[in-house]
Amino acid sequence: MTLPPETLLPDDLLERFRSRAADYDARNAFCQEDFDELSEHGYLKLLCSQNDGGASADISTAAACQRRLAAAAPATALAVNMHLVWTAVAKLMQAGGDDSLTFVLREAAEGEVFAFGLSEPGNESVLFDSRTRAEKREDGGFAFTGVKIFTSLSPVWTRLGVFGKNADGGEGRLVHGFVTRGSDGVEILQDWNTVGMRATQSHTTRLDGVVVPPERIFRLLPVGPNRDPLVFAIFASFETLISAVYTGIADRALQLAVEAAQGHGPGMDGTPYVSRPGVRAAVADAAMKWEALDCHLRMVAGDIDEGKDHGDKWFAKLVALKTHATNFAREVVATASSVAGGRSYYSDSEIARLMRDVAAGSFHPSSPDSARRTVANAWLGNE
Repeated sequence: MTLPPETLLPDDLLERFRSRAADYDARNAFCQEDFDELSEHGYLKLLCSQNDGGASADISTAAACQRRLAAAAPATALAVNMHLVWTAVAKLMQAGGDDSLTFVLREAAEGEVFAFGLSEPGNESVLFDSRTRAEKREDGGFAFTGVKIFTSLSPVWTRLGVFGKNADGGEGRLVHGFVTRGSDGVEILQDWNTVGMRATQSHTTRLDGVVVPPERIFRLLPVGPNRDPLVFAIFASFETLISAVYTGIADRALQLAVEAAQGHGPGMDGTPYVSRPGVRAAVADAAMKWEALDCHLRMVAGDIDEGKDHGDKWFAKLVALKTHATNFAREVVATASSVAGGRSYYSDSEIARLMRDVAAGSFHPSSPDSARRTVANAWLGNE
């Protein structure tokens, strides 16, 4: 039986993470101590089998854990999220009878750290096309040349999941494989100097003829939308666990809004701050929206675990969750700032850091326009 999130991420561990978050943000430094503690605690094996020393967690448990972690240290949660997404992908495919990524779970249990090298500058097709070249080699492997952005865990990953387009014949194929750290042609640029989520250190990665041997190539797919189980597994894992991170930010922001309302002294007229109608309305509105997001995340994660068949509406459900989570997280952080007042504008306040961190939600796939197209197609049919 999987342990509850409170056991997997105990309070004392999270308090240490929260105490370090401001320093990582100020120094624009990787969350190394957090990462080391999570590794020692077995958190990177969260989705791995108990037979391999993991927790055998399902997606619902992983989402609850990421939510709990993000409430303490959002950037740490977002960084480790990318490793957990790959293990979630492998777990979902395995549950569907596809063992092509089972080695991911085995290697994660052995201590390997997986990262995402899928995002590319200017690629709005996300998983359905690539600007990276994948040239076929005689031994069946491929050489990848291109640029990957937002590569979280850049300082520590040992396995980087990448894809590129092989243009041999017709429209070509999309080639998926894993790069091993230390491979020739991998260059990690030290360019992560962002507004928020700074401790992820998601540097740009350049691939210059990086060879991925045939045993590390795990999928060849057509260019364009398709129903391959890998595509669904990536979307389901990524959108759900990303949503969990931003729901965690919303959890913390709502808590800070309540604490600010209760902690303010009375105004000049003697009215307690917590009794002011505007303050009460703002917190009440945020709490009611929080209830909806809480239910939304639990429902989608539960449907994934149960293998529910939503047919053509699955992708619409996933992008709707991500859009809901990131939008509401921004709203409740803004509410916390308004309730807390001017002190929240100081850059060293937790609310100010949450304001910067939550802004990153706009840049994760799917974008608002892409999400609208996905939902419109699901309900109205393709254009």
